[in-house]
Amino acid sequence: MDGATTAPEMIAEEASTSVERPLARVPLVLNRRSFAWVTERISAAVEDRAPKWWWIAFACTAALAGIGLFCIGYQISTGVGTWGLNSPVGWAWDITNFVFWIGIGHAGTLISAILYLLRQKWRTSINRSAEAMTLFAVICAAIFPGIHVGRVWMAWYLAPLPNNYGIWPNFRSPLLWDVFAVSTYFTVSVLFWYTGLVPDLGTLRDRATSKVRKFLYGVFALGWRGSNRHWRHYEMAYLLLAGLSTPLVLSVHSVVSFDFATSILPTWHSTIFPPYFVAGAIFGGFAMVLTLMLPARALFKLHDIITLQHIDKMAKIILLTGSMVSYAYAMEFFIAWYSGNQYERFAFWNRILGPYWWYWWVGMLFCNCLSPQLFWNRWCRRNVFVVYFVCMCVNAGMWFERFIIIVGGLHRDFLPSSWGLFIPTWVDMWTFAGTFGIFLSLFLLFIRFLPLIAMSEVKIVLPEADPHYGATPGEHHPVAAGGKERT
Repeated sequence: MDGATTAPEMIAEEASTSVERPLARVPLVLNRRSFAWVTERISAAVEDRAPKWWWIAFACTAALAGIGLFCIGYQISTGVGTWGLNSPVGWAWDITNFVFWIGIGHAGTLISAILYLLRQKWRTSINRSAEAMTLFAVICAAIFPGIHVGRVWMAWYLAPLPNNYGIWPNFRSPLLWDVFAVSTYFTVSVLFWYTGLVPDLGTLRDRATSKVRKFLYGVFALGWRGSNRHWRHYEMAYLLLAGLSTPLVLSVHSVVSFDFATSILPTWHSTIFPPYFVAGAIFGGFAMVLTLMLPARALFKLHDIITLQHIDKMAKIILLTGSMVSYAYAMEFFIAWYSGNQYERFAFWNRILGPYWWYWWVGMLFCNCLSPQLFWNRWCRRNVFVVYFVCMCVNAGMWFERFIIIVGGLHRDFLPSSWGLFIPTWVDMWTFAGTFGIFLSLFLLFIRFLPLIAMSEVKIVLPEADPHYGATPGEHHPVAAGGKERT
């Protein structure tokens, strides 16, 4: 011990050097972008002339949507005999497509509501597009319950409206539960999406150069001025809607799963269906978000806002939910074996060795179970091409899963004399393809006329939003874009 240094001085020196420094984090927006840059880059997609690729893509998707609408009109005027339905396969592509599209719509609310409540700031770059995707997917899903009843003009019986004939809906039917669950989910999702849009609509209104744009954006901006009072009310409304949306994420697909779980058919009568369906919906929904956002990121040059860190985190969620779905697949086979029920055992053997064997081996096993396992590797999670390949596998695999659950459970009845096969007709195929045209057309219109990224929320995560910004040089963004510190 140096005689010139007293004990209190040494203690103070050790204390000052032992204070833990804040954990360095990779920035959510790269290259120290400013408020002005974020506004200019995101608004440019709306304010500039539509690029040539947008017109080509919209022409293709609109044509596909037109074919789908023609098939729907033809089916309504002719009857459900235009589909490949038969006895015993009374449900096929219609309900398969319904469950598929409802599942696609789950990621938007998860990203917007649950991650918001958990204060996950990385959601800000993707939540707007995910919310829009939710609305468009639910619109596509809502088509099929209406047309699969055959007489579309009688679908109003699903609503509990008073009438002179005393024809009341069967409230014990899970099909009626679908109506209430999906309509509630859609209503809350619209409110949530629109509430988040209001600040950005105010920005577009103030930047508008034409009177028509200024008027329309002004009407929908609801007089937004960005005052302290407006922000206080906005944040309260957003928080309340997030709280309302969170249970809907869990309840909607649980109710959809009751369409099958409340029956007595082998492979359907299972108590694991609600969590199994919810995990599958989030799994497929996140894959569809990346399927749309990766091309948008490249076309609009949004690499500094939608970074590899965002893609990495979404890939981890796909890996998590994919592992949960794989576990549910394994448990289905275990339950069938452990139950000792010969019909249940036969149904699952038929699933992997029967006439639809390749749906299970390719769709469920490879696409849903094996392909997401690539995301254990960090390089794969940050390679855009690998991520896009896995997402396309998951999109296809989730449709195959719904098909094998529905048709696989119906085409082999208890009596061999009642066995049959489902073969889709051209109306089945083009109606499903048409819903993709509707979905993509709506998404293209969305990115053309509304900001696909929430400008007001992205700005919150910028260093410029810090009231102490600039007080200490080099204090912000201590990690380079390629840094390997924990995120």
